[in-house]
Amino acid sequence: MDRKKADRDVHGLIDRRVFLDRAAKFAVGGMTAGMLLDALNPAFAEAQQIAKDDKRIRAEHVEYSSPQGHGKMRGYLALPWRQTNQVVRAPAGLTGRRRAGVLVVPDKNGLNPHIEEIVRRLAVDNFIAFAPDAAAAKTLDDFVAAASYLKSRPECTGTIGVVGFGDGGGIANMLATRLPDLAAAVSFYGSQPKAEDVARIKAALMIHDPESDERINAGWPAFEAALRANRVPHVRYRYPGTQHGFNNDATPRYDAAAAKLAWQRSVDFFRRYLRR
Repeated sequence: MDRKKADRDVHGLIDRRVFLDRAAKFAVGGMTAGMLLDALNPAFAEAQQIAKDDKRIRAEHVEYSSPQGHGKMRGYLALPWRQTNQVVRAPAGLTGRRRAGVLVVPDKNGLNPHIEEIVRRLAVDNFIAFAPDAAAAKTLDDFVAAASYLKSRPECTGTIGVVGFGDGGGIANMLATRLPDLAAAVSFYGSQPKAEDVARIKAALMIHDPESDERINAGWPAFEAALRANRVPHVRYRYPGTQHGFNNDATPRYDAAAAKLAWQRSVDFFRRYLRR
């Protein structure tokens, strides 16, 4: 099986079940479709920057309620571990002032080690970060509920932003039209909401697009016109020589320079709009 095609399939253009169905016909010599997927999966462990047990943070899987979506949901939460003299209601052993929250939206494949890594990076940067274990192709209500869960955490100031990747980037844009109290939204190569929905956006937007992504780039002019017409604060960056997925350091499409720059811009953006 072609490794580049497998990487594309696993990371955004078809879902996991379809990939497994297609991969089954290549499973020979005792290798199952699942084993084939594992063999072709990106090197998440090698790409890891912030370990799960990093002493600067506390990370864990938690449950949250999504009554309008799929009911009981699961997600990955990371909290800064910096000590101060002020004590808040928080998990045992965790003290400190409340911090702004950032919701991390995966692509259609849902929570994976790379997205968990993103959550931990945000916690190291002193945000409360949460990624729901829900694929972006599922109901938007699961992500609305996740935003509500994050906002209501006792460690959170109640000010939140969102960052999404691929289909999750599209969800980040749509959440900006759905959540009037969202302060900032960052979209990595995500689809744009309908122009008529842009009037509802109250958040500031940051858009990261690759040079080579005809579908995403084709939608930008209409989105930009609607953002300007409604005076929505926004900035868009397009990164030369990059492809869809350039931020994912566990795949061949990773562009180290573009990813580093885009991520620093995103963190600075959140610091500006979430900590005012």
